[in-house]
Amino acid sequence: MEYAAAKSTVDMLHKIETIEKEIMDLKLTVLKELTPTGKKVISLKGILKGVEISEQDINTAKQSLYSKVVL
Repeated sequence: MEYAAAKSTVDMLHKIETIEKEIMDLKLTVLKELTPTGKKVISLKGILKGVEISEQDINTAKQSLYSKVVL
């Protein structure tokens, strides 16, 4: 009887180890998908330097963006 219990415990530990390895593989896969691919990030800071934006420009942009929403 002890042999059966010990074998069952060993089998269960083996299954747990297999699941842990699969989880680690999944984590690595997700991390590889989320990491940057090395593409250069383009900054838009300063792109509108010297441009004056009026209240009318802002209202026109709002109307364009939210044309189907009542403001």
